Amino acid sequence: MAVQVHARTLVTVCSVYLPPHDVISQQDLDTLVDQLPTPFILLGDFNGHSTLWGSDVTNSHPSNPLNYRPIALTSCLCKTLERIVSARLIFELEKQGCISSLQSGFRRGRSTFDNLVLLQTQIRNAFVRRNHLVSIFFDIEKAYDRIWRYGTLLTLFNFGSRGNLPIFLKNFLSHRTFRVRVGNFYSDHFIQAEGVPQGSVLSVTLFIIHLSQILNYLPSYVHGSLCVGDLQISCQGSNMNMIERQLQNAVNRLVAWYDKNGLAISPEKSRCIHFCRKRNLHLEPVICIRNFAIPVVNDIRFLGVIFDRKLTFLPHVLHLRKKCEKSLNILKVLSKTSWGACRTSLLRIYKAVILSRINYGCMVYSSARLTVLRRLDTIHHSALRICTGAFRTSPVESLYIISHQLPLDLRRHKISALYFFHGKHPINQLLLPAGLRRLYSARLSHILPLCERTKLLLHDSDLNNVSVQFSDFFIFPPWDIPHFSFLNPFSGFDKSSTAPVTFQQLFHHHRYQYSSFILIFTDGSKSDGHVGCGVVFPSDTLSYRLHNCCSVFTAELVAIFSALQEISPSSQRNFIIFTNSMSALETLSHYDIQMHPVGLEILSVLQFLRNKGFIIIFCWVPSHVGISGNETADAISKFGSAFLPRALPYLDIKKSFVSHVFSLWQQKWSLQSNSKLHSVKPSIGLWPILPIREVDVKLTRLLIGHTRFTHKHLIFGERASLCPTCHENFTITHILIACPSFKSRRVHHFHSLSVTLQDLVGEKHHPKSFNFLKAFGFYACI
Repeated sequence: MAVQVHARTLVTVCSVYLPPHDVISQQDLDTLVDQLPTPFILLGDFNGHSTLWGSDVTNSHPSNPLNYRPIALTSCLCKTLERIVSARLIFELEKQGCISSLQSGFRRGRSTFDNLVLLQTQIRNAFVRRNHLVSIFFDIEKAYDRIWRYGTLLTLFNFGSRGNLPIFLKNFLSHRTFRVRVGNFYSDHFIQAEGVPQGSVLSVTLFIIHLSQILNYLPSYVHGSLCVGDLQISCQGSNMNMIERQLQNAVNRLVAWYDKNGLAISPEKSRCIHFCRKRNLHLEPVICIRNFAIPVVNDIRFLGVIFDRKLTFLPHVLHLRKKCEKSLNILKVLSKTSWGACRTSLLRIYKAVILSRINYGCMVYSSARLTVLRRLDTIHHSALRICTGAFRTSPVESLYIISHQLPLDLRRHKISALYFFHGKHPINQLLLPAGLRRLYSARLSHILPLCERTKLLLHDSDLNNVSVQFSDFFIFPPWDIPHFSFLNPFSGFDKSSTAPVTFQQLFHHHRYQYSSFILIFTDGSKSDGHVGCGVVFPSDTLSYRLHNCCSVFTAELVAIFSALQEISPSSQRNFIIFTNSMSALETLSHYDIQMHPVGLEILSVLQFLRNKGFIIIFCWVPSHVGISGNETADAISKFGSAFLPRALPYLDIKKSFVSHVFSLWQQKWSLQSNSKLHSVKPSIGLWPILPIREVDVKLTRLLIGHTRFTHKHLIFGERASLCPTCHENFTITHILIACPSFKSRRVHHFHSLSVTLQDLVGEKHHPKSFNFLKAFGFYACI
């Protein structure tokens, strides 16, 4: 008997799995229920599996029964069965295109960002056309509890679902009962006629299936998007009366659909917002839900991002900054310079608690003006100063380098570009037509949508106008997982301690065993400015050049794929493919729907060839041990000149673009030649972090060149301290290596007069640097 407690912000939610009543007695059940934390009101028994009803509304009053939702928990075996059924059902629905591309949430490769970017693009396009855009955001009352079960089964029937699956789903949803407990008294059993059980693996799939048809009821002039149960519709135009008529027609259709399917829209919680940049006076739209006018607001929170009517994103940035300022207190508590947590731990907390909030939706709100976005920089800088222990006067460029954290503008560029390349969102609806692109060119004051802004970011990189190869999540059905295995006759022999002639003898012995098979050797290579792959047949060779962004792993897989394509029209049926890439063979032998897209292509072609009677064996061979076929494949892959046009895998694009972003960061840092840290650390990179917090903070301040002794005058408005010997301002460079007053101490500690700042506080700081500073009392003033 397992008890699981889920905590909300202010309300405790109780979830318990109980065996059927023929296993647990009523007395034991009452004893267990009495020990549960509160609030807790309802106890249900669904098909022999008990369910507690816990509060689902944060900050809601625990004594109100309307604030509680059922949480149905079943055994692990039942959850496994539900997950199997859900995977097979989703495969069929996605393969047949039954779910709209504008619907996200609980779908592989889709996220809330799709809805946010789509709405922002529509608003930007309306602004540049000098149109109005009115958007309505609906709230569904208790959607999970009121789903029409027959309607869900009817939707599956219309999708073409037949056989045992609909029968299983019907039995899964039917005959669910619950009873109410008040104190120690139980009510009679009631039948739950509608809704899907919350907490079930299969319920989410049934929920999105039921709501998937709602977008089909919208008029042609009204656009909408759906994220689970969050529905948003919008209409744009130059005539407000036309917009009102179209949206009112859409609302009437939606209300009729909701009524037919047993759902209800909450008019009080639904909101309407009028996006417009026109300065002249005009009436706000009046759209009603059953004679109740939807409230028109100036800004609205949609999927975690606040949209205002001018799309300045100033309310969102201010709200985000306020939340992050509160979270900074966590770092302040843990970051005492004498005993606090290490820098690594503090940076992890910062990235998890604060930076994750700043990153969320940044591809949307990054279109705001720079003066608005700079309000978040202070949060970033304060957090980095706390994590590193740097002095408050430290320059922000040095903070980025010492903590190895990108500036927020480059971070936004990186996240926006990677989202653009990820490409599972409805990108075809985000690309601008030629006429609208010319309109943006003529009206330069208007901000471009995400796709066009990203293209400008990619203009100077090698990724301009490249196509992305995505993993086909539904290339293999869940009930027919491909099988892949390979031979390794060289296992047990260490390459570093085994003579090449031994490997050659093993290869010839293996070749004799499979003498009836045709030999094929594949290889891939990557060097500066060249990525290639080669395939060696008994009477021919193939060599190709790939895009420079491709990894050597991709080149190895492309070589194998090219070999399979080449043997497809052959009249021979027995082939053995040798490759020296163990990582490629291991990847192919462990199938996963998110594996490398070229690997999925290989498994698909391999399955096709095997169905045609081909017998294809894969074998690993060590490289550079004198096996002639492998040596030839390696040689031709390095000098392949024929370019093979292929789409690039997302992981290769991501690695290349991140490298491009860091090169831009390095260019900015190279311009900071006057920075004190630049002389010690001219190149961006990770440096070792000292485990003792106090020592690490002092070394950081020495590296940056800003300490309490040398720069406190900037805070208190005093004059800078002068060296009594040299009559110069005290600086870290002057104290450590220049001032003649400490010459004897330098010789004593460092045994040299020609020490540099790099020697004392560089990547491998001198072990006696702190002893030197302690000798004349400067260590305590850092």
